[in-house]
Amino acid sequence: MAAKPSSKAEAWEIFDHIVAVAAPDGEHTNPWILGSDGQPYFRPDYETLALLLGVPLHLKAGTQTGVPALALDVWLSYELRRAGFGMDQVWPRPSNPRVLPAPVAAFVKSLPTAIRAKAQSHLISNTSIPSVTSSSASILGKNYLKQVDVIVTDWVTGPELLISTKRMDSSYGKNAPNRIEESYGDAKNLRLRHPLAALGFLFGLRSDILDKEPKTAEWLFDLLAKLGREDDAYHSTCLVLMDYSSDTALLATVEEEPSEGILEPGPQPITDPADDEIAHLAVSTVQSIVNALPKVSILENHTPDDLSPARFLTSLVTRVLAATPVNMHEEARRRRGSVLAKK
Repeated sequence: MAAKPSSKAEAWEIFDHIVAVAAPDGEHTNPWILGSDGQPYFRPDYETLALLLGVPLHLKAGTQTGVPALALDVWLSYELRRAGFGMDQVWPRPSNPRVLPAPVAAFVKSLPTAIRAKAQSHLISNTSIPSVTSSSASILGKNYLKQVDVIVTDWVTGPELLISTKRMDSSYGKNAPNRIEESYGDAKNLRLRHPLAALGFLFGLRSDILDKEPKTAEWLFDLLAKLGREDDAYHSTCLVLMDYSSDTALLATVEEEPSEGILEPGPQPITDPADDEIAHLAVSTVQSIVNALPKVSILENHTPDDLSPARFLTSLVTRVLAATPVNMHEEARRRRGSVLAKK
């Protein structure tokens, strides 16, 4: 009897299905709308985010599995593809392997048909090929390697967008100071080596903090906003307030999300064997799971304006386009410019 796939492997299967349904045949909706001031603004797909956030609740996956935070990473990479960035430019990718350099993908696509099929099969079945593919990406900052959750990059440009994500569903007063302290250090480390890259930080927070620890919430919101205003920190910061019922709470076996720490130089080993697993669930089974996912709501009205996902994505995508020539990221420019053409 085959072993039951890990929660992370099963989560990836469901995540990929949700994203595929949201963008059938790889056709993503245009996220840009025209604001009252005549400028383009990014309108996030909160419906897809809510579905993705329901996956770790369905799987009862605690923070130590990495699945709760992964839901945010998958959503951000999906939104960046909606913005017009290519599938192989944005990590994590919507299929295995999650990290695959765009030149490698282009080379495989250029191969003769028979060889291409074998190469693609090898890539898909081997999540981590040293110096080629990986389940997660590490970027060298000024002083140390840092695992970065969502990236837009190419070998021609180097890293263009780097987003770190954190998530907290409990023990707010105990865990929040550690998360913020780590974020300040990570921002400076990355910013000093990649000054032209758009640098962002997204914090997923369960909404019951507003009732349980309102003072902690006020303090945390203030610090998150300051992280996005200082010259040597992030260009933009974001808060995602997640509301779900107590009977679907995450079954975390540790109170604090594990720290990623400083990574040693050189190729990184796989630290979680589950990253290499593929669940291989039937499409009908996955769709049935999605139909019955626990309901999650995003509390937009309780999120400070300067921490809203809409402002966050608008700022970062605009910064990436401003820092590159007009003959790069042409689809992203077309999508953003299309709403201005309607004025």
